Amino acid sequence: MSSITVRYFASLREQFGRSQEQVQVAGVNSVAEVWRRVSPEPMPVNTLIAVNQEYAGPDFPVKAGDEVAFFPPVTGG
Repeated sequence: MSSITVRYFASLREQFGRSQEQVQVAGVNSVAEVWRRVSPEPMPVNTLIAVNQEYAGPDFPVKAGDEVAFFPPVTGG
């Protein structure tokens, strides 16, 4: 397996027009690099990230077979 599964939730799913995609792992070593591979825009500051269903930050390392999920910030009242 030489790819990472990238999943998008809520408004990010609408923004990307898909709920998930595969990203080739070559040259991708961190969550921030995954984002740069899928979007020309900078990652929104408050984006929540999970790697293999555990919260992570943009510098978290990734490898082939991982699942990276991006969530927009949650607001509530």
